[in-house]
Amino acid sequence: MIKECDEHGYFRNESCPVCGEEGKFLMSDYEVEKMGRLMAGILRHGKYDLPMDGQGFVDIRDIIAVAQERNPRMKWLRPHHIEALVETDPKGRYQISGSDLRATYGHTIELDLKLPTDDIPAILYYPTTEEECGALMEAGIFPTDRAMVHLSATARDAFRAGSVRSEDPIILAVDTVGCIDAGIEIGKAARTVYLCDQVPSEFLSIAEEEDDPEDEED
Repeated sequence: MIKECDEHGYFRNESCPVCGEEGKFLMSDYEVEKMGRLMAGILRHGKYDLPMDGQGFVDIRDIIAVAQERNPRMKWLRPHHIEALVETDPKGRYQISGSDLRATYGHTIELDLKLPTDDIPAILYYPTTEEECGALMEAGIFPTDRAMVHLSATARDAFRAGSVRSEDPIILAVDTVGCIDAGIEIGKAARTVYLCDQVPSEFLSIAEEEDDPEDEED
């Protein structure tokens, strides 16, 4: 659930993690999940044909109107509920600019996201399967079901992302210095997610054993 502390702002817990106060109730887990799915459909996939600019921003009021039309019980929904959802999202999946909102990654529609390109880590990571690994190492990584290639900040992040498709994903290391020198732009989309158009095969290697998430402590 999402609550609000008068002193420390929005949080997802029973009590404020800073002061321990119970806080004011804003949204249940069910409502958070429902709004998250709706926002993903609109902002990542262009569902409901809402006006969207070239960087993927949609007016928050338009999103609320769709939510209320599809869910009459959510007539209470206001912009500050969206703000609370965005600010407490653990993955940083959304960004607010003024009265507009966009998804920071996961798009299946072509956009010019204009992501920050400074301070990119020298190595990023990409999960794959045993069946696909050879083909990627030979041909490189290109977008498939998404508009851009999604890279992870750490091997553990990549392992978690790859676990959706495979019980034991293989983690590839991406030489971002080489990519950038070759003219491939890499942008930071969220706390642990980076985007690019492609990764040529010469900048790929199997992640070193010390990067294996099973070797890391929790």
